[in-house]
Amino acid sequence: MISPNYIRVEALSSPVSFTDDLEPVADPIWDAILDHPMVTRLGEGTLDSEPFAYWVRQDYVYLIEYSRVFAHGAAKAPDLDRMGRFAELLDTTINTEMDLHRAYAAEFGIPEAELEATDPSPTTRAYTDFLVRVAATGTFGDLVAALLPCMWGFNETGKRLAANGIPEDDRYAEWIETYSGEEFTELTAWCRDLMDEVAADASEEDGERYRDLFRTSARYEYRFWDAAWRREEWSV
Repeated sequence: MISPNYIRVEALSSPVSFTDDLEPVADPIWDAILDHPMVTRLGEGTLDSEPFAYWVRQDYVYLIEYSRVFAHGAAKAPDLDRMGRFAELLDTTINTEMDLHRAYAAEFGIPEAELEATDPSPTTRAYTDFLVRVAATGTFGDLVAALLPCMWGFNETGKRLAANGIPEDDRYAEWIETYSGEEFTELTAWCRDLMDEVAADASEEDGERYRDLFRTSARYEYRFWDAAWRREEWSV
């Protein structure tokens, strides 16, 4: 018979995954996002429609470039299983997610032509250029590290907002339910597991680079919300 104390020691000595080790980097940024008035009011259902409509338009632009990241992921994937997963994500984003986004935009009175004509804000341009550059010029691990904050950040935001109660405004309730839901939670878990798998074979130098890329993307996640709140425009 194994003593309970032995079991406890074994549990405490189990290795910490790379994404577990990222939590001290991620948590302050997720906290800042949750404390931002844009997100706080979204959760309460009291957010004015104008900043969120801005967010919806910019997110449409983001999804186009996000799809390019998935395409690079399929091209750089080291095996068929991962290649297939990224190809599936590319197909789903282009042929399903963007249709859903157009329908969601219509709930805010944004016609498809207006979505298509959206100019990227300075923050959207900077964030998507960063993601596509990393995806195009970096390693497969670099791509995963830069991609992870989008999934993890939205999932964490959705789950924390849902824990406080779903707002009565159906439009905001839909956002929270989507990103706190089982399907998106499973996608986030997949991306975290993928990051852990890639990092397990990485050098210390690679690990530090992954950490820096993750931090930069997570910071852009905060700035994307903040840009929508301010309805950021080019100054000249």
